[in-house]
Amino acid sequence: MSALRDTLRRQNYEVVATTQPAFALEELRKNPFAVVIADQRMPLISGLELLDQAKQIQPGATRILIAAVVSLDTVIDAINKGEIYRFIVKPWLREELLMTIKNAVQRHELLQQNLRLQTATQTMNGQLLKLNQSLEEQVKLVARQNQQLLQMNQTLEQNLLRSLELSLHTTQMFYPTLGSQGRRVAQLCHPMAHVLNLAGEDRRALESAALLHDIGLVGTPRSLIRRWLENPASLNSAERALIEQHPVLGQELSAFGTGMERAGVLIRAHHERMDGMGYPDRLAGDKIPWLGRLLAVAVAFASSKLVHDDAVEEIKMQANTAFDADAIRVFLRALPLSRAPRKERQISLSELRPGMVLAREIYAPSGLLLAPEGQQLSFTYIEKLLNHDRLQPIDQSLVVYC
Repeated sequence: MSALRDTLRRQNYEVVATTQPAFALEELRKNPFAVVIADQRMPLISGLELLDQAKQIQPGATRILIAAVVSLDTVIDAINKGEIYRFIVKPWLREELLMTIKNAVQRHELLQQNLRLQTATQTMNGQLLKLNQSLEEQVKLVARQNQQLLQMNQTLEQNLLRSLELSLHTTQMFYPTLGSQGRRVAQLCHPMAHVLNLAGEDRRALESAALLHDIGLVGTPRSLIRRWLENPASLNSAERALIEQHPVLGQELSAFGTGMERAGVLIRAHHERMDGMGYPDRLAGDKIPWLGRLLAVAVAFASSKLVHDDAVEEIKMQANTAFDADAIRVFLRALPLSRAPRKERQISLSELRPGMVLAREIYAPSGLLLAPEGQQLSFTYIEKLLNHDRLQPIDQSLVVYC
């Protein structure tokens, strides 16, 4: 303990150290902490048990477990449940430890910044605040799910693919349109990578960023996301500022393992413009990463409300203003090779119209299947759903093909 304490103090961290769990919990009740570090072997209770109690007292503090031997199942379960953020194996390496602490403090600061942003938004839109209160917990949920790759270097590729799918599934469960768009963008970026014959790391970075480019929106009020997608001009300045933070948050949330750093940079850059009028960093021209310029074109096409040919023409007209002309040329060469899924749109029950085709099943609260995926809706079918909703409200998201 003394070695760890002295190491951190030499890095100018304020440290409270103890070998007694009761003292540690009492300190947590009295003072705020950015990071809580526990050794698995402790008197009276284990390190995991201490971190679980610490989570109840200070959920915003980042929790780290140090241990010589812990079963892999125990570590994964602890990460999934949110007891820990990182797991360090003894004997620890000084550089690895310091980098882990640095990342843990930065994560805590990010959560605090998000909380301050929610508070500022409250003065402008009371209802928006109510929806934003879930943001911090949503961010923690995604962050916990994305930490599963740490310390699993021998199976990095397999675990990376699992985490990508899990993150995309989380995004799709939160707001189905975002999940389907992530798959569409990835299906567009795949042939673009093929046309350019990108190296393996570049290809993985581009396709991973495509899948998760909107993960930073998880936790943002759903009503705000919908207005941004359908009528961005209706957003006020505070709402726009909240939306424009999602590439930054997306970069942070995507940094769940080795090899995702470059994908995070691309996620951050996917709303930058060649003329410097994009966000969040107002980058222009060659200062935007090349793969980020490719991703921006794919995102714009996948999210366009225009029909195929008109969407292509709109992108071509914005060469060298919104988009890189070379990136557009790569996109046009790759487009015939893509097999992007059909576009989806999230709507309310009252917006259902005859002729629409369901992109997701509709279930009653009891679990009864009311309408299967692919069902084309008729006036009678819609009336049946509305009648059922009057008796037992249908509270799931409804998704139809555009």
